[in-house]
Amino acid sequence: MAEALPVVGRFPAFLSSRKTLFAVLWMSAFGSVFLWQRDVVGAGFSMFGKAWPGRNMPEGRAFEFNMTDFGGVGDGVTDNTAAFERAVLEISKLGKKGGARLNVPPGKWLTAPFNLTSHMTLFLAGDAEILGIQDETRWPLMPPLPSYGYGREHRGPRYGSLIHGQNLTDVVITGNNGSINGQGQSWWKKYRQKLLNHTRGPLVQIMWSNDIVISNITLRDSPFWTFHPYDCRNVTVRNVTILAPVFEAPNTDGIDPDSCEDMVIEDCYISVGDDAIAIKSGWDQYGIAYGRPSRNIVIRNLVVRSMVSAGISIGSEMSGGVSNVTVENVLVWSSRRAVRIKTAAGRGGYVRDITYRNLTFNDARVGIVVKTDYNEHPDLDFDKNALPILENISFTGVHGEGVRVPVRIHGSEDIPVRNVTFRDMNVGIAYKKKHVFQCAFVQGRVIGAIFPAPCENLDIYDENERLVKLSTAQNATDIDYGI
Repeated sequence: MAEALPVVGRFPAFLSSRKTLFAVLWMSAFGSVFLWQRDVVGAGFSMFGKAWPGRNMPEGRAFEFNMTDFGGVGDGVTDNTAAFERAVLEISKLGKKGGARLNVPPGKWLTAPFNLTSHMTLFLAGDAEILGIQDETRWPLMPPLPSYGYGREHRGPRYGSLIHGQNLTDVVITGNNGSINGQGQSWWKKYRQKLLNHTRGPLVQIMWSNDIVISNITLRDSPFWTFHPYDCRNVTVRNVTILAPVFEAPNTDGIDPDSCEDMVIEDCYISVGDDAIAIKSGWDQYGIAYGRPSRNIVIRNLVVRSMVSAGISIGSEMSGGVSNVTVENVLVWSSRRAVRIKTAAGRGGYVRDITYRNLTFNDARVGIVVKTDYNEHPDLDFDKNALPILENISFTGVHGEGVRVPVRIHGSEDIPVRNVTFRDMNVGIAYKKKHVFQCAFVQGRVIGAIFPAPCENLDIYDENERLVKLSTAQNATDIDYGI
C-alpha cells in the first residue's frame, strides 16, 4: 500500500509509520537545512522560501467551465471520457481570448485517456479524483517515441497516457490537492504476467510543448512512468505529491524529464516503485540520432523515497546528453539508493556539469552511485563504441545516517568518471566495514575533511583548496557489491 499523502498547507499526513515519523523528526533536527515555510507570494507550500526560476501560475483565464457543464458525473461509475473531450474542444476555441479553466469538482471522475489543449487550466478541487479506466482496450495506441526506437517494453506502438498533450503552449494542471489516479494495479499485474503486447502508458505525458505548470495536486498509481514531459521547454512542477506502492508497482517513476530544457521541480513529496526522478534523453542509437539533450534543470526542496531504485537518477537513457543540472535540498529516506547516474557503452552522449548540494540520506543502502555498465539496450544494433562522457560532477553538503555504502563510483577504462568533487560530507554508516567509499577509474578531488575517508583515486585538498596529496591511483578499483 502507498503511504497516506501529505496535504499541501498542513502538517504532512505521511507520518503513519514509525520509520516515516523518525525520518521526519530526524529531518526536523536539521532545521537549519530543512526549514518548512509558506511562500509569501501565494505560490503555495515552499520548504526553503527561495526564489525559483520556473514559470509563474497564470493570473487567471478569461473563461471558466465546470465538468457538469458538459454532462460529466463524478460518481466513480459513469464514463466521463466524452465530457472531458467536449470540454477540451470548447476550450480549444478560446485560445486567442486567453483560454479557459476547466474545474473538476469533488467526486470521482472515471475516464479513458483524453488530450489537453493550449491555454488551458485543468483545476481539481480538493476532493476531486480523476480515475483512469482500467480496460487497456480503451487506451489508444501511439507510435513509439522517436528517441527510443521500437518502444520501451515492446516493439511497435505504445499505449498513450491518461492525460496527454502534444505541441501545446501554456498548459496548467493544478488544484486544491485533488488527485489523478491511474488505477495501475491491473496494469502492473498484467505486466508481471506478460499479458501486455505494448509498452504501458504514463499517467500524464506532455510532448513537444512549452510553458507547462503542474502544481498542488496528487498523482498516484500510474500504469508506468507518472509524469513524463518529452522534448519540452519551460516546465515547472511544484507542490506535487506522487505516490505508488514502493514494491510491486514496476516502473512507476515519479517524474521523468526527457530531452527537456529549462525545468524546475520543487517542493514535492515522491514515494514510488522506481526512481522518484529520472532525467533522460533517449536510448542508444535512437537517442543519439534524435539529438535533444536534457539541460538547465533545477531539482530542489524534495522528500523522496525509492525502495527498489533511486531517489534522484540521471539515465540510463541519456544518449542525447544531460547537462547543467542542480539537485539541492533533498532528503532521501528508506531507499535502496539515494542519487544515481547510470549509463553504459552504446549510450553515447554525456553527463556533465551536475551539481549536488545539501543532500540528506536517511536509511539508504547506497548513497551516491555512478554506474557505467547498465547494459540494457533497445536492440542489438547499438554501437558498442558509442561511449558516454561523465565529467564535472560535484557533491557539497552531503549528510546522513544509516547508509551502508555512502559512495560507489564505478567508472571503467572505457568510461572513466572525471573531475568529481566532494566537499563537506559526513554520512553515518550502517555497518563498520572497510571500503565503504568505493571507486574505480575516477579522477577528482576532496576539499577538506570528509567522512567516510575517500578512496585513493581522489586528490586531497585542504579547506582553503590547497593541494595536500596528489593521487597516483586514479585507475584503482575498489568496488564491492557484496556490501
